[in-house]
Amino acid sequence: MPTAFKKADILLPKDADMSKWAVVACDQYTSQPSYWQEVEKIVGDSKSTLALILPEVYLEDKDVDKRISQIHENMEDYLKSDVFAEYKDSLIYVRRTQSDGKLREGIVGAIDLEMYDYRKGSQSQVRATEATVVERIPPRIKVRKGADIELPHIMILIDDPEETVIEPLAQQAEGMKKLYDFPLMQGGGRIEGRLVDDKSAEKVLSALDRLADDKELKRKYGSDSCFPPVFAMGDGNHSLATAKEYYEQLKAENPGKDLSHHPARYALVEIVNLHSPALEFEAIHRIVTGVDTAKFMAELTEKLALSEEISAQSLTVVDNGKKKKLYIHNPSSKLAVGSLQNFFDGYIKENGGKVDYIHGAEVVEELSMNDDSIGFLLPDMGKEELFPTVICDGALPRKTFSMGHAEDKRFYVEARKIAL
Repeated sequence: MPTAFKKADILLPKDADMSKWAVVACDQYTSQPSYWQEVEKIVGDSKSTLALILPEVYLEDKDVDKRISQIHENMEDYLKSDVFAEYKDSLIYVRRTQSDGKLREGIVGAIDLEMYDYRKGSQSQVRATEATVVERIPPRIKVRKGADIELPHIMILIDDPEETVIEPLAQQAEGMKKLYDFPLMQGGGRIEGRLVDDKSAEKVLSALDRLADDKELKRKYGSDSCFPPVFAMGDGNHSLATAKEYYEQLKAENPGKDLSHHPARYALVEIVNLHSPALEFEAIHRIVTGVDTAKFMAELTEKLALSEEISAQSLTVVDNGKKKKLYIHNPSSKLAVGSLQNFFDGYIKENGGKVDYIHGAEVVEELSMNDDSIGFLLPDMGKEELFPTVICDGALPRKTFSMGHAEDKRFYVEARKIAL
């Protein structure tokens, strides 16, 4: 069957210092404003995607509405001042050299939002891998509503162990037009992008169609009771959910109008093979702030029956930089992260406080030094468990896993028009 992944009209800057143009995904370094301050220093007055996105470290600032208005003005200015070249009906083959030196391949194109549903229990071709927090969508819609363009930090996974879709492009890469090749700021490694020629693009889309074959999917996963996904979210779950909700709002506001060809029906993404050696699933850790840590730990210990006696679910508590491994004997979820998150949600609702999601154990240790803060390190999840878990159990608890370190997340490079 035809898949949700399509060619797209892709925008790239004509004449920019690409090392200043590209900045990391907006949902990274949310507890480290110093990172984003350094980005501002590096970029200076240069043309940059920094002017077109809202780093989530600023999402709760008092001047957030002013920032969003400025983003929209910057988008309009970039389009009017002819900053972009547009590559019509295209795919871009991306080779990202990560900070660890490993090569991650991907293809940038568009996902059809009509074939995506982030709700748990969805049978859609494109599916969320973690619980979507609907409360996080409205502030992101503020950015998308009124925006002329989108920039993706969304990475979507395909389960292609035979390497039939993305990897064959490596053999044709030298014959493809090189669009960019440059080092990424602040330890982000390097990125190269090439325009996929028409013949190779058709092979990519045909290979995806084969992956999406109903019989093949059910054979692969042994599932007769539910329809397996073709695409599973890797990074940018809430960004894709925001694109979906904005498109649904647009349809609701225009009853009877044919929006089937509206650019907002699609979202620009990068697809990556789950089986890429460069992809490593890492746990997303937690830091809880604004709480009485002694009271918090006493209630957590009682609720989850925490002890040092070994059980199936484990976590490591980090208090004032000191770590202690404990085991959960009264779980409320199949995963330790779910049991912990369920407690957090209830406790914070009743007592106040805030939970932040951290990539990197050393950051948790540093942040746990504050008097009203306590950290939690969680075990990694095997990436081979992803598709079967989504099929059997639906979405995982939110912020269950991350694909690699913060510096290896997707950087904004390409853009696409989403307004008529």
